[in-house]
Amino acid sequence: MQYLERITIDASICHGKPCIRGMRWPVEVILDMLGSGMLIDEILEDHPELEKEDIIASLNYAQ
Repeated sequence: MQYLERITIDASICHGKPCIRGMRWPVEVILDMLGSGMLIDEILEDHPELEKEDIIASLNYAQ
């Protein structure tokens, strides 16, 4: 699977910041949660609209 296909950029969503699947979930917020020490499973539990592949895509996008 191409993880980066999950990252979308739309000027009408979050001021054009890279987001997860057109939702109002900027990649930077996912990265901030991981950087604060949250585990992938914790993020998914707190935010069921996200999928594990979304988090992996965010990490790949950051490379």
